[in-house]
Amino acid sequence: MSIKSDRWITRMAKEHGMIEPYEDAQMADSAISYGVSSYGYDMRVANEFRIFTNVSSAIVDPKDFDDKSFVEFEGDICVVPPNSFALARSVEYFRIPRNVLTICVGKSTYARCGIITNVTPFEPEWEGFVTLEISNTTPLPAKIYANEGIAQVLFFEADNDDICKTSYADKKGKYQGQVGVTLPKLR
Repeated sequence: MSIKSDRWITRMAKEHGMIEPYEDAQMADSAISYGVSSYGYDMRVANEFRIFTNVSSAIVDPKDFDDKSFVEFEGDICVVPPNSFALARSVEYFRIPRNVLTICVGKSTYARCGIITNVTPFEPEWEGFVTLEISNTTPLPAKIYANEGIAQVLFFEADNDDICKTSYADKKGKYQGQVGVTLPKLR
């Protein structure tokens, strides 16, 4: 397995629609950077957010998720309350090839402010908008800027003779083709 460069990412985005929309340069003009980098792609956060709240004293249960656990917000700046959490989605739609697995890591600009972005790996042949998990670990409110960088996607390609037997599409994964901010699901 090998990590892929900006040249490979650009080719896959342009020839195979792996990332749409695609920025073929690092965009950073008074914004948190996004677009292709040397060995990754900095995706953006869209302006749709679901901010967790405890107004209804709900319990967060991944097997029986209560959508009253959050408030919906749409806008250019989302304020995540202290020691709280929000869900969002990427601006970009991803189509991952069968021989590729991705890992996402949060942007250092946010991490240095105590804002952690968690994203699970994109499995081979997964596609959709990415649901982003954003944690504010600080005792202060934190701003998240829509349409700016939030996390970097790293692409790992399998060796030609070691492509997976079963892809995410083959097993009809429950988050395949997701749009909007997607909540936890059971099969």
